[in-house]
Amino acid sequence: MITGVIKNKIDKIWTDIWAGGLTMPFKVIEQITYLMFIRSLDQKEINNEKKAVMFKRRGIKSQVDMIFPASEAGQSMRWSRFKDADPDVIFNTLRVKVFPAIKEMKYGMLPDFDENGEVAVIADDPAKENGVQSAFSRFMKDALFELPTAEVVTKVITGLEDLYQHDIEDQDMQGDIYEYMLGKAASSGTNGQFRTPKHIRDMMVELLAPTPDDSICDPACGTAGFLISAAEYIRGKFEHNMSDEQWAHFQSTAFSGFDTDMTMLRISAMNLMLHGITHPVIDYKNSVSEKNTIDSEYTVCLANPPFKGTVDVETISTSLKAVTNTKKTELLFIALFLRMLKKGGRCACIVPDGVLFGSSKAHKAMRKELVENHTLQAVISMPSGVFKPYAGVSTAILVFIKTGAGGTEDVWFYDMQADGFSLDDKRSEVQENDIPDIIERFHHLDGEKERKRTEQSFFVPKQEIIDNGYDLSINKYKEIEYVPVEYPPSEEIIANIEALELEIQKNLAELKDMLKE
Repeated sequence: MITGVIKNKIDKIWTDIWAGGLTMPFKVIEQITYLMFIRSLDQKEINNEKKAVMFKRRGIKSQVDMIFPASEAGQSMRWSRFKDADPDVIFNTLRVKVFPAIKEMKYGMLPDFDENGEVAVIADDPAKENGVQSAFSRFMKDALFELPTAEVVTKVITGLEDLYQHDIEDQDMQGDIYEYMLGKAASSGTNGQFRTPKHIRDMMVELLAPTPDDSICDPACGTAGFLISAAEYIRGKFEHNMSDEQWAHFQSTAFSGFDTDMTMLRISAMNLMLHGITHPVIDYKNSVSEKNTIDSEYTVCLANPPFKGTVDVETISTSLKAVTNTKKTELLFIALFLRMLKKGGRCACIVPDGVLFGSSKAHKAMRKELVENHTLQAVISMPSGVFKPYAGVSTAILVFIKTGAGGTEDVWFYDMQADGFSLDDKRSEVQENDIPDIIERFHHLDGEKERKRTEQSFFVPKQEIIDNGYDLSINKYKEIEYVPVEYPPSEEIIANIEALELEIQKNLAELKDMLKE
């Protein structure tokens, strides 16, 4: 989590930009994001160079595509080459070379410059994704480099370099930084958006266990955390056994994400590119509107959709309202997952507790749809501190399969009480962690059949859920085992009270005597 020293360093970077005259919060976030991306490109290039040297030493003929052109102008765009230069050199390099080049990025490579110093646009290459432009480049087209002076740029680069060298441990911490900056912009949460912690995302991915052949979508992708967790899982499980066709799919059509925030789209495209996904399907889209017509396209959906507020009823897709006639986004997104998934497709999504027991017609209709017309596999109740310090809402994870023909028999419930971190705003690491147990039990559900309702996980038959109005809250079914407490006889209790009273009277008398002296 972003706390203490790291917060102070980010605040300092923010203040330096603000003092330079750029005060609009999202503009500040965008400019910092661009510089983080530019630095990350150089880090990725260093890894490419190491890989090329390793292949050469081993006599392996493998072409490693470099990001930066080999020319002097191309190499001068690398963060490691300009970060320690004079302020004016840094400012001009970014404004005249790096930023224009990034806007023309293609196939994960930056373009070179012609003899006039102009960007030489990379030609379309049918051998490389048929000339498809990278998602980040698409969303950068209208972006502007707005850091006002060389002095401000130098301060920001110095601050970021300090963060990366001393504080940023991994790729996911960048996501924590984005989230903290969103909080500073006083906009985090206005649409119910807050970042899902990586260990929760990873758990949800492991529950669904995606393969290289899956098509994975998050229709409320934010910073693309779920897509990145899915990509990391697939790499970890299948990297050495993937065919050329599967790698091509992995780098492009395997991952799709939609959002209504252009800043988030730029961030998500950047994140995916840095994870080897050069052409993800990242697009600006109001997922629950009529304009989103995607139907039966994906095999996996992973999401933490917005909870708060409602949407304009006139824009809501009629196909979603047919399932649950509501303006509540948390219900509409569940209907959306069912529509976007292919038959047999799997979904793991986070919902507020109200979805599980809400008494409105829309709530009941949505739960009935899952239980009666598809296969609801699991309801995992999470403690309210999971999303602190950003939010303290109580949530659950729904895991289901789209069938269109029912299939729910017994629903597995799990009462998660610990996720490996303290449940306060500090979110310090602790030993108590139910996540490994959840994953292990979910993948071996046959062993759960005999579990009692007093235990942390258990099955509930479909008919019992129907009889309870399709209520999916774990407290409806969990049994609390009361241990009887044996008290001593009344005579003994009275005798003890009398003895205490005598002791009190004795002490009071001694105190009065001391005061007389």
